[in-house]
Amino acid sequence: MLKTISILLSSLLLISLLYAGENYSEMSTQELISIMGYVKKENIEKFKKELESRVLTMSEAEKKAYEKNLQKIK
Repeated sequence: MLKTISILLSSLLLISLLYAGENYSEMSTQELISIMGYVKKENIEKFKKELESRVLTMSEAEKKAYEKNLQKIK
């Protein structure tokens, strides 16, 4: 049940972020990691720059998720 709710909320977040503006600096690190692979091609460089600027301040869990999803944006 909790997993289903989590997936639903993540999906809603993803959809809202995709249709929202591309101001990645206002998104949390978790939000950025969750949309890796879903960013429009014309916004990918801006997205990468913002995400890479946060690597030094990421928690261990965030770094793990970041590294796991890194191939999605290459």
